[in-house]
Amino acid sequence: MTPTKPGEMSTVTSVLERLRIKKRDNEFRMSPEGFSTGKGKFYQPEDLKIIKTYRFEGESDPSDSSIIYLLEANDGMIGYSMDAYGVYSDHDDDGYDVFIRKISVDERDEQQIFQD
Repeated sequence: MTPTKPGEMSTVTSVLERLRIKKRDNEFRMSPEGFSTGKGKFYQPEDLKIIKTYRFEGESDPSDSSIIYLLEANDGMIGYSMDAYGVYSDHDDDGYDVFIRKISVDERDEQQIFQD
């Protein structure tokens, strides 16, 4: 698997583990009300910013092709949303693709995201 840019984290597991260690492993999931982390609050695209995108391409297995979007909510919560892409994307009917495209992008360096 290859990261988006040289020198960045190189596996899905390494990104998720780093988020867990920093207690930023809130998973934003699509629901009819918007994105939710399961804590009773729902976010709309205008409530969120994509602060980092990691794209992984399966070298031997196309089903390993995925994207992790690191998101920051307007209340300060940081988390992620993971998506398979290409023929393995499973969001065709739930509005995920339209929703994620509406979120503004404020790309940050890993150092800013993972600082203490």
